[in-house]
Amino acid sequence: MSRRRYSNYWGYFPPSTPIPVEDGIKARTKRGQFGKNWWAQRWIAVLQSFGWSNRLQRGRTYARKGQVLNIDVRPGRVTARVQGSRRKPYSVRIAIAPLGDDQWERAVDAMAQQAIFAAQLLAGEMPPEIEHAFKTAGVSLFPTSHDVEMSCSCPDWAVPCKHIAAVYYLLGEEFDRDPFLLFTLRGRTREQVMEALQARRAADAPSVEETVQEEPEQVEPLEDSLSHFWEPRAGAQQPRPYFHVTIAPPPVETALLKRLGPPPFSHRPEAFVGALALAYASVTDRALALAFGADQPDDPE
Repeated sequence: MSRRRYSNYWGYFPPSTPIPVEDGIKARTKRGQFGKNWWAQRWIAVLQSFGWSNRLQRGRTYARKGQVLNIDVRPGRVTARVQGSRRKPYSVRIAIAPLGDDQWERAVDAMAQQAIFAAQLLAGEMPPEIEHAFKTAGVSLFPTSHDVEMSCSCPDWAVPCKHIAAVYYLLGEEFDRDPFLLFTLRGRTREQVMEALQARRAADAPSVEETVQEEPEQVEPLEDSLSHFWEPRAGAQQPRPYFHVTIAPPPVETALLKRLGPPPFSHRPEAFVGALALAYASVTDRALALAFGADQPDDPE
């Protein structure tokens, strides 16, 4: 980045008014911190570790005003254009050190040990235990400041500048919506991660030959058992373990609803999804209450 004179401001550029943008990407967060979920906040923490609080503040303002024109996320890097005070938009690049093939193999092996991981990820949630799974594989899912390289075509020499910060904050909001973007920056797409997890789970599942090895059970003809049909047969086997039913709350609330997203036919999609989520929760609570004997209805007379 080139330098320019800033001696009157002791290390930072004087505030300037950016050229207004009509169709820029505006942050959903109007005030307060960016990133609602813990994984988005971890991403923002990397940016804040660089310091330069005055530039970060301006970056938040840029993000909320919609000065970022576009963002393109690819494996290992992010590119964006940000409209500043000059006519030509600035080019921003954020590069994340991707994990190698061997590192991803170990990480997928560790994640495959927990079936809940795939369900939560598909529902748009990042399980907190996923950090431990990556650490078990000897790698880190979240990049540190040493794993991130940032550049901008603006004349500010500081890294991050306000243009980089604006893009970084908007990425944090996108991580809230789609945690798979973090995997993308680490070198694997959503499809690659899920296919690898499913392949590991399928490889660990017992085969048909392993599960069906018993001889067919001999059953006497119905006409010979009418007199004792409702009585337990002597020597009858106990129910097989694979017919055991476990009733428990869902590991991920409204997982299918989250995967499907808002319906296109609704004029108020968020309200529609919220109403369905409340209905699903009510049905789940009632089913669990009936299953465990709580709040049983009276027997009809």
